[in-house]
Amino acid sequence: MPIGLLLVQALNGLQLGILLFLVAAGLTLVFGVMHFINLAHGVQYMLGAYLGATLAAWTGSFWLGLVLALPAALLCGLVLEVAVFRHLYGRDHLSQVLATFGVILFLNEAVRTLWGSAPLPMAMPESLSGGIPLMPGLLYPTYRLAIIAAGLATALLLWFLVERTRLGMLVRAGASNAPMVSALGVDIGRLFTAVFGFGAMLAGFAGVLAGPIFSVEPGMGDNLLILAFVVIVIGGIGSIRGAFLAALLVGLLDTLGRSLLPELMRLFLAPSPARQAGAALASMLVYVVMAAILALRPAGLFPARGA
Repeated sequence: MPIGLLLVQALNGLQLGILLFLVAAGLTLVFGVMHFINLAHGVQYMLGAYLGATLAAWTGSFWLGLVLALPAALLCGLVLEVAVFRHLYGRDHLSQVLATFGVILFLNEAVRTLWGSAPLPMAMPESLSGGIPLMPGLLYPTYRLAIIAAGLATALLLWFLVERTRLGMLVRAGASNAPMVSALGVDIGRLFTAVFGFGAMLAGFAGVLAGPIFSVEPGMGDNLLILAFVVIVIGGIGSIRGAFLAALLVGLLDTLGRSLLPELMRLFLAPSPARQAGAALASMLVYVVMAAILALRPAGLFPARGA
């Protein structure tokens, strides 16, 4: 494979990893702090994309759409938490899985009713519509680099909030021993609501960023949610650092695997069978790596403190 194409695919993998991190960060916080399995986290990514596309069309500005979509995604997450999810915290995991799967079905149909089944277009900002030369004759889209930069900045901010602020201290304490934190006078229910809403806003932020390069359509978060679960399992449940590093690993494995494995299989097979075998192996690669990591480190690569 030419070096230029390999570089492009590596950057695509980093961009996918950043989007995975933004989704997985909220998911790992909710699961690590509240021990709540939220299969509906992917629909919050979808809602963010739809809200961003709609608000950008109404205002005529991608940036205004992004700014307005964040509090809207936060509000949607808080409404879901108050109306549905908080009633499931004391239930077993099977009840949580079934209930949140029902939320997925309901919201996917609600989106089809409100916006239709056809993909919703979302234009990227003109200031980021060009390309940056990586090497002579090879341009890489500026917007994709901006996604990587925005994700890195968000990861740094999230690390600071969790590790260096009082709210982050309460979140970490709540993850370790929620009854003790509650006994010390902290409203643990309000803390859980804040964590859930923040996670929903992060997923919505990822949806808005993904809107101009992926299809904004019903069910768009389902496949990403599966990879996000892989990320938090590999990285360690409740660990922001683990979610970040595992998301980059999964993004690179998924993207480079789909590019390199068909070429590698051509060393052993004819071109047509090589493409088929390479595609099949690429789709399995992330899960094979996850299984290997779990066999060696059941708590994940970077488990949260106390895990």
